[in-house]
Amino acid sequence: MSLSIRSMGDWVGLIFFLVLIIGAVVGLKVLSKQKTRTAEEFERNVAEGPTALGGTMNALQEMLNPEEAKAKEVVMQMKDGNFQKKRREGKSGGTQD
Repeated sequence: MSLSIRSMGDWVGLIFFLVLIIGAVVGLKVLSKQKTRTAEEFERNVAEGPTALGGTMNALQEMLNPEEAKAKEVVMQMKDGNFQKKRREGKSGGTQD
C-alpha cells in the first residue's frame, strides 16, 4: 500500500513541475510581446522623464561604480564635441576661435 501512495506523490510532484514550467514559458511569451503605442503616448512618456526612483538608482550606481559614471560623461562630451577641447587649446599649432 505504501508503494501506491509513494507513486501518487511522485505524480503530484511531476504535475507540479510541468505546470510550473508551462507557466514560466507562457509568462515569458506574454512579457516579451511588444506593446504598440501611438506617437502621443510616446511623447507623453518621454516628457515625464526619469522617475525619482530611477534617479536614485542612477545616483547609487554612480557611487558604486565611479568609472562607469566617468565613461558616461566622456561619451556625452564626445557626442557634444567637447571632449579634450581644453587640452588642445594650449598646444601649438591649434586653431584659435
